[in-house]
Amino acid sequence: MTDSTSPKIALVTGASRGLGAAFAEALADQYHIVAVARTTGALEELDDRIQAKGGAATLAPMDITNTDAMAQLCRSIHDRWGKVDLWVHAAIHAAPLTPAGHIDQKDWDKSIATNLTATGQLIPFLSPLLGQDGQAVFFDDPHGGDKFFGAYGATKTGQIALAQSWQAESVRTGPRVSILAPKAMATATRARFFPGEDRAPLHDIREEAARLIAELSL
Repeated sequence: MTDSTSPKIALVTGASRGLGAAFAEALADQYHIVAVARTTGALEELDDRIQAKGGAATLAPMDITNTDAMAQLCRSIHDRWGKVDLWVHAAIHAAPLTPAGHIDQKDWDKSIATNLTATGQLIPFLSPLLGQDGQAVFFDDPHGGDKFFGAYGATKTGQIALAQSWQAESVRTGPRVSILAPKAMATATRARFFPGEDRAPLHDIREEAARLIAELSL
């Protein structure tokens, strides 16, 4: 049983930077944010911004590829609040662009672990917490088959395919699964992929987060 007076809970994986951080900050006026990322300092900066707006966050500095840590986090969420109303999955490993024949093994392994394996483990962890009425959010970034995007394109495409399966399976039973398509933004990930790109035409991260949140009809 959950307390009807308990806050709405939004779990944001990959909350320290980029679109994940922008989502966490924007959602903080409606949700208590559980912010997950590896970088403690960036999470603390996010917490400062959320508190400055009158919101509240619980910081969880951990790697989503650590199965035991994520299982413990989900158990802790269950014990404290009994639910997750919204899960925003923004964590990603963006491997450097390289020809397929030159992919570094460590980058390949990390891409699979972060983009695919962790997602495949988190869905079973979060599905019971989301229940019938919760919502999960994924972000598409279609580079599968693009030259030099081998590691990122293959694993990100796999992640979205998994989300699409979950989406189709849960239409009648819940939770609602949304796959959003962000516009090109001035993020560190994009700068890594396209160094030297003119960033002036790119979309502001906070404005894009607001647009995408509006699509969710929360």
